[in-house]
Amino acid sequence: MDIKRSGSQPSKAGPTDYFTGSVRIDAPFAGSGGLSGATVTFEPGARTAWHTHPLGQTILIVSGLGRVQRDGGAIETVRPGDIVFFAPGERHWHGASADCAMSHIAIAEMKDGKAVEWLEKVSDAEYAGG
Repeated sequence: MDIKRSGSQPSKAGPTDYFTGSVRIDAPFAGSGGLSGATVTFEPGARTAWHTHPLGQTILIVSGLGRVQRDGGAIETVRPGDIVFFAPGERHWHGASADCAMSHIAIAEMKDGKAVEWLEKVSDAEYAGG
């Protein structure tokens, strides 16, 4: 058993290459079976860049009001308790709504040592649904 105590790992800012706006990453973890994840908090308007996961990704919305979109699909609103699964290779983004922060727990499996492929940033027009 391995317990990572709350507060034992410092919070980190989401890298500006992969996120737009103010994003905080807390409690990152990696399991022995190739499972990785973290709690991610997006301030209003903040979001990920477009990205894919070789084995898919699950996000569990913990607080606030968020937005998610897969390539070619409509922007969906997500709330606490919602669980979103992005299929392997599915191009997508996720983040906070324009007026409310959002936190989620993100979980993905690694394939050949990689859990994510980062792509271009989501433009303001794409974020707005245009």
